[in-house]
Amino acid sequence: MLPAGRIATAPGAASSTSPIREKDSVSDHTESLTPEQRQNAASLFKAYDIRGVVPTELNPPIAYEIGRALVATLGVDSVVVGRDMRVSGPGLSAALMEGIRDAGADVTDVGMVSTDGLSFAIGHYGYPAGVMVTASHNPADYNGFKIARSEARALSLSDGLDLIRDRVVANDLPPIVPADDRGDVQQRDILDDYAKHMLGMIDVDRLRPLRIAIDAGNGMAGTTVPRVFRDLPIEVVPLYFEPDGTFPNHEANPIEPENTEVLRKLVVDQKLDLGAAFDGDADRVFLVEEKGELVGGDILTEVVSSRMLDRYPGAAIVYNLICSRGVPELIVAKGGRPIRSRVGHSYIKETMRNEDAVFGGEHSGHFYFRDNWYADSGMAALLFALEMISEERKTLSEVIAPLDRRFRSGEINSEVGDPGAIVQRIEERYRSEGAEVDHLDGITVGFPTWWFNVRSSNTQPLLRLNLEADDPETLRAKTAEVLAMIRS
Repeated sequence: MLPAGRIATAPGAASSTSPIREKDSVSDHTESLTPEQRQNAASLFKAYDIRGVVPTELNPPIAYEIGRALVATLGVDSVVVGRDMRVSGPGLSAALMEGIRDAGADVTDVGMVSTDGLSFAIGHYGYPAGVMVTASHNPADYNGFKIARSEARALSLSDGLDLIRDRVVANDLPPIVPADDRGDVQQRDILDDYAKHMLGMIDVDRLRPLRIAIDAGNGMAGTTVPRVFRDLPIEVVPLYFEPDGTFPNHEANPIEPENTEVLRKLVVDQKLDLGAAFDGDADRVFLVEEKGELVGGDILTEVVSSRMLDRYPGAAIVYNLICSRGVPELIVAKGGRPIRSRVGHSYIKETMRNEDAVFGGEHSGHFYFRDNWYADSGMAALLFALEMISEERKTLSEVIAPLDRRFRSGEINSEVGDPGAIVQRIEERYRSEGAEVDHLDGITVGFPTWWFNVRSSNTQPLLRLNLEADDPETLRAKTAEVLAMIRS
């Protein structure tokens, strides 16, 4: 056990600021991809990011071309680049930066950072674009790129990623500039500024002495947590703080219950106030209350919404349509304005900007803040939760008890042959039974005491079912009923 305000040090902090290096020779990544390789590269571009298995799908030559295509597409003269702890990160980030420089743009390398740290760097320092080299919670053999414009505006396949993809596939890249015109590169340490920003989002004077466990999953929280919590009156028990892209202990995906087993047991055995589990790039967080039960992302959305509405009375708050009915009910009860959104960070962020929303939450553990350039931050969500239980002098289970009144299936995936036909059949049946139906994202079917959403996967022939009911008996019966329709 570590004393309050102390935590195990973790390797991997971004390097200290260094001066701009001399321009070096033109990169070695200029070999042209084959037509087949270019066509295959198109599959790397997903709805919200670029992602694939290394090196068979994603490799340095492709990363280099993405760098050049990014500069040409966005028309920027400077890009900030960070990476997580994955083994393939150094090679991919180096190639990406060479491509950016060969297109004539400068690079700021912030080293190993969290995804919310990269978003912070874009917004705080005013970079016109940024790239985070990460595959988030995916297995160790994956890697990828999350790209954002100024003010941490994330690119999606419908807003810029498609243009970068098309340039790579068509070999429509900007000319390699002469060596003297290559972009400069410098290193920058952002960790102190990041920590100051995060702590500035809450009233740290309200925090009381607490004992918590944090599972970094061998990911980037092992770097960010020690600095953020350094001077707080909170005793941290660290789990898997050593950044290790092989994920030797468990997958860095806290939405799967098996990945939080050690954390949940630790919280109970050591009688801690709560536990927190981050994913690999530390932009998502899930909490464990003092009895060892996992707190759903939508329930934490309610907790943070309550804090935000105390600070910004009457404000708009965005939630995705998979969240519990309790989320809009809480927002209305607190005098706020609930706004329902499609699933996915690009939709949440766009809706928040359009509505001037102060906060947005998703069931998947993503939490977005207007005061954080509308970017998501698991760290900020954790700090708000700590502020709430400190001020109310309640346990986390006491805080969430009035919020967590319903029963949820979690996401259940089914591989199907014809998703459209199945969804149509589901809609016809439940409309005939008097259900409310909408198509904001897939199909959402609502009854007074239960509801469900079925939507297609963006990348696989899957239908995803999420169902909520007022009692466990209805949950079991209706989950079986809808699954039978999906899988018949």
